[in-house]
Amino acid sequence: MSRRGAAVALPVGFALFLLVGGPAGLVTGVAAASGVFIAVRRREPAEAGRRRARMEADLPFAVDLMVACLRAGQPMSGAVETTAAAMPGPVGERLTWVGAQLRLGAAPEDAWAGLSAEPSLAALSRAMVRAAASGAPVADVLTRLADDARRTARATAAAAARRVGVHAVAPLGLCFLPAFVLLGVIPMVAGLAGQILLP
Repeated sequence: MSRRGAAVALPVGFALFLLVGGPAGLVTGVAAASGVFIAVRRREPAEAGRRRARMEADLPFAVDLMVACLRAGQPMSGAVETTAAAMPGPVGERLTWVGAQLRLGAAPEDAWAGLSAEPSLAALSRAMVRAAASGAPVADVLTRLADDARRTARATAAAAARRVGVHAVAPLGLCFLPAFVLLGVIPMVAGLAGQILLP
């Protein structure tokens, strides 16, 4: 990641140094290169972003399936294993791990706390740890969690749709703005300059 950040930041800094020139160009180039380097390092890798998005999309379905299994009379370990087998992808992988921990005799709080490292599954982890510690009905806790996850997914999808609209307009603006300046502003300025400068 740091190699990629340097590969992007150094050309930007050097180009600004050449463009501005002198001590001001050096300061501008170093500042821009530092900013670009930090921005690239903070950017989430594409694979991690896809994994997180898939977990967020699959979480409500996985939780609903666990609730259905629990209400059908399965124990928690069975509900987790059934859900893990039915859910391919990262959510299924993490639930397989939890199911294995529960089958091996780990305390439910410890097994579910292992999911807290995944930001997308942290809410599930917290809810299950609280339910295991307090003895609350797990199906009710999971139903509320699934509803919350669905609301979050809808809000995320709506925000992504709004971003698409903005990103679609930007190229049009980049095409039409130069045309407007060349065909509208420059002839008007040239006409005014000709009237002012010529007697």
